[in-house]
Amino acid sequence: MRESSPTPDAIHSDAFLARLMRGQLKLSITCALCFMVALVALPLLNYYQPGFMAQRVFGFTLTWLILGVLFFPFVWVISYVFIQRSIALEDAEAKAAQDGLTK
Repeated sequence: MRESSPTPDAIHSDAFLARLMRGQLKLSITCALCFMVALVALPLLNYYQPGFMAQRVFGFTLTWLILGVLFFPFVWVISYVFIQRSIALEDAEAKAAQDGLTK
């Protein structure tokens, strides 16, 4: 007996897309929360720990080191993690859909 190859309609069914969108929504919320925590933490640290944030590190105050130097790479890391996990979610869902069709 011949193995059935998955059809595009079966792989992109409503259930498949709903699971994928739910997983990507959770991932998006997680990444957004990480970004928001970092965005809110800097002013709070400056307000509640001004002496600590005024320390000099590599010629910058800690505030400017975080804001001017480290914040952009931090956003890159969040973006990289989002993209990698999003691709992994898509691959896992596609594999699950194909496995469901071959059984």
